[in-house]
Amino acid sequence: MTVNIFVEGKTFEKQSYKRNLLQKGEYDDCTFNNCDFSEADLFAIDFIDCRFIDCNLSLANIAKASFKNVSFVTCKLLGLHFEHCNPFLFSVSFKDCNINLSSFYRLKLKSTHFENCSLKEVDFNAADLTQSKFLNCDLADAKFDQSNLEKVDFSTAYNYTINPESNRVKKAKFSTNGLAGLLSHYDILVDH
Repeated sequence: MTVNIFVEGKTFEKQSYKRNLLQKGEYDDCTFNNCDFSEADLFAIDFIDCRFIDCNLSLANIAKASFKNVSFVTCKLLGLHFEHCNPFLFSVSFKDCNINLSSFYRLKLKSTHFENCSLKEVDFNAADLTQSKFLNCDLADAKFDQSNLEKVDFSTAYNYTINPESNRVKKAKFSTNGLAGLLSHYDILVDH
């Protein structure tokens, strides 16, 4: 039988959890700095008010993990299935992160901030991104279908392709440079 621990206000520096498992439990107001979680098992671990800085979480198992008010800064988050996380109070923000090939399928991501992130081939299908911001983000080949994009700020995002007929885009912000990404499914050419 595993014992769940409670850790509060601790900083974890330069740790590798690739082979050494992070203990199961709840981590509250903790900072993970320059840690390697690549391919780590984070199944059902709770992270509350935590910060991940310069960490690699690529291909980690985050099934049933809780991320409540968690920020990721300059992190590598390749191939993560955020849709398998505990959705209760799910709240994250990303700055200067590589989130390529990850999935947020059907997740509630209201008011989520993505800043200076690479989001290539990310699955946002059926996600609720109401009032989120994609500030200077690369959305090449990101998937948006049946997504709620109302009041989302795409004004500085680039390389996106969004079909306004299969997504809710009311009051979303786009720049004139990004209009081609809204019209591409009509197979028309937009000259800059």
